[in-house]
Amino acid sequence: MTAVTPAPLSTATAPASASAGAAPPSRSGGRSRLRTVAGFAFGAALLFAVAPLLLSDFRLALLAKYLCVAMVAVGIGIAWGRGGMLTLGQGVFFGLGGYAMAMHLKLADAGPGGMPDFMQLYGQLDELPLWWRPFASPWFALPATVLLPMAVAFGLGSLVFRRRVRGAYFAILSQALAAAMVILLIGQQGTTGGTNGLTDIKGFFGYDLDDPVNQRMVYFIIAGVLLALLALTRQLIQSRYGELLVAVRDGEERVRFLGYDPASVKLVAYVVAAGMAGLAGALFVPAVGIISPALIGIVPSIEFVIGVAVGGRATLLGPVLGAVAVAWARTALSERFPGTWTYLQGLLFVVVVAFLPGGLASLWALARRRDVGAQPARRGWSPLGRRRVERTEVEAA
Repeated sequence: MTAVTPAPLSTATAPASASAGAAPPSRSGGRSRLRTVAGFAFGAALLFAVAPLLLSDFRLALLAKYLCVAMVAVGIGIAWGRGGMLTLGQGVFFGLGGYAMAMHLKLADAGPGGMPDFMQLYGQLDELPLWWRPFASPWFALPATVLLPMAVAFGLGSLVFRRRVRGAYFAILSQALAAAMVILLIGQQGTTGGTNGLTDIKGFFGYDLDDPVNQRMVYFIIAGVLLALLALTRQLIQSRYGELLVAVRDGEERVRFLGYDPASVKLVAYVVAAGMAGLAGALFVPAVGIISPALIGIVPSIEFVIGVAVGGRATLLGPVLGAVAVAWARTALSERFPGTWTYLQGLLFVVVVAFLPGGLASLWALARRRDVGAQPARRGWSPLGRRRVERTEVEAA
């Protein structure tokens, strides 16, 4: 039996004239790169110049929190929007990264004995647990905020995708994982803080987080990391792997017939999304000063997905805009309507999904379609078009 060699995806979409000769270079690639550079420059100016000038320290801290949520949304956009994997348990990876960072910061601020304050308060331990001790080193804690969620995602994904678990079953399994992690954290009150979590984080690698200047520094770090993740995601989705991931989403059996392994393709996207969520959780801790089970359970995981759906899961900027919009709406509605803001937030989600299935990012595409559809009509009324119509009528007569 002859071995099946995977066919390159580019051959399936190559134009028929490519075999006759190389086509002249198009200007669309240069324009696309120019638009991308302009878009990133505009985003950088908005985040690094406009927002710090217009927002107060309190609102800027809230924006830093929203940007952390947007990082999680970028990863969900890869896994769900491009790969078709509805991940309802990203709070697990967000929490792993957050707790890893919080453990290091609590140990850095620990007093005599090297034990965090909550361990001394509860009085259940006489010495620091063994699994806490490596997090005292920043060389271990910082990589762990990303590598630990990726390792958990790799182990879970290897078991799930090899058994071809997908669709609603995968969504329910990921949601159950988030619930199990919350139960585990609450049950270990002496070592994880229980329901309260790890709170009262005051320092960030030697900087006092109560100082507004240092809080702005944390905001700038978060904004820079978000832009870097967007650039990385753009390169990923435009690569050959990005095309293969979309092909797996649209026709997994066809991709398997061509000789590729869909499980490996989905596993990479799932692991990358977990790493982004872990990094977001790690930056969330100095921005807010707390990490608790209430921030990583089922409800937060669903809110992550809602933001991606509202913004547009199949686009690059859609998940970011949707996550920030939903988080901002939650804050604004809770301030003005303390008793009914949850219903208004649900109504916002229903309206967007019902009338804009592609999310808020589809508004630009709809506007372009209308503009393109109106161009033939405008061309028909041009002087050159009228001359052609008159010439046709004369020849017909």
